[in-house]
Amino acid sequence: MGKIIVAYWSQTGNTEAMANAVGEGIKAAGGEADVVPVSAVSADELKAADAFALGCPAMGAEVLEEGEMEPFVAEVETFAAGKKIGLFGSYGWGDGQWMRDWEDRMTSAGATVVNGEGVIAHEAPDDEALEACRSLGKALV
Repeated sequence: MGKIIVAYWSQTGNTEAMANAVGEGIKAAGGEADVVPVSAVSADELKAADAFALGCPAMGAEVLEEGEMEPFVAEVETFAAGKKIGLFGSYGWGDGQWMRDWEDRMTSAGATVVNGEGVIAHEAPDDEALEACRSLGKALV
């Protein structure tokens, strides 16, 4: 298995911290992680992978960030069938609806969402959320 890409969008650093924890989990399970901002990865790189992780905080009315992440996720939907995908992100309000919507999108596109659901953290990820991210990384290997 090649490197597992962990692509994320982060405004305040909360989702970036979660991405780094996913990468730590991948490495702890013996895999290689490539933790990168979504702007630094191409959909073609994910298309060639069996497993990868995507992270994005809730924005606006509990939606994905619309400038970079939403178009990227829409492209991933076109080839997600058969892929093992980890999802994660932080939020500051609401109840996590953006993540449930994202899980539904990936599942409807034929992907297997690791653990059946994404990892979410309210604001800055606490120790429990970071450990859940590490577990997500291990499950991707």
